[in-house]
Amino acid sequence: MTSYTSDGIAFDREGPRGELPVVLIHAGVADRRMWDPIWPAFTRERDVVRVDLRGFGDSAARPAGPVSPAGDVLGALAEIGVGRCHLAGASLGAGVAVEVALTRPSAVASLLLAAPGGSLLGGVTPDLQAFFNAERTALGRGDLDAAVEANLSCWVEGPRRSAGRVDPAVRELVARMQRRAFEVTADWDDVEEKELEPPALDRLGGIAVPVLVLVGGLDLDAVHAAAARVVAGTAGAQRVDWPDAGHLPTLERPADFLDLLREWTAE
Repeated sequence: MTSYTSDGIAFDREGPRGELPVVLIHAGVADRRMWDPIWPAFTRERDVVRVDLRGFGDSAARPAGPVSPAGDVLGALAEIGVGRCHLAGASLGAGVAVEVALTRPSAVASLLLAAPGGSLLGGVTPDLQAFFNAERTALGRGDLDAAVEANLSCWVEGPRRSAGRVDPAVRELVARMQRRAFEVTADWDDVEEKELEPPALDRLGGIAVPVLVLVGGLDLDAVHAAAARVVAGTAGAQRVDWPDAGHLPTLERPADFLDLLREWTAE
């Protein structure tokens, strides 16, 4: 595996060259470690890149200006000479993947959106508002443990099951990754994020590549609404539902996700 750092953005590349690379973009409660369960098997077969978005994992340098996740992904790909790829994004990463496709359509061959989140979320549903309130309250009193727990309760368990019904290893990994993000961005309150204009949700009809949306049946109402909107607004989009999964199907069912990813990006 070869690891890189470009303009403060950390990423890995591994696998045989030839076919179009597959680029993996992590969830907002994670970093590039979330792809560990599929990385060894997939990189034996394909040229794969995984990125830490700015403020996550090893992309810890405070930015000099506004944060642009899509711009950072495109910058990292330019650094290693990847001009076109398949993009697979989880949650926040799904929104970033769509923004990359809208910003530079020629760079993207297909999109796999595993639980659409980030810029793809529309209105704030009661379950999403409850999470915002819990996280804000915990951070306001400086209780990092409670803030991490709020994220686990929302994004790992979800509103329809208890912690006991989730693999403890998944919960522990997400806790480590989320805590890392809190620690990295502890003094970033004044850092702005560059937003796509017009926003991604208003430009879904401009996506001209194949799109697959993966949805867990136990996920938040806000994510289900986002998935429905993406499928309805994107020509030819396909949808796959896993009724027994929550917001992180890539971690809950890695073998099944790898099969899905293989099939979707086969050339």
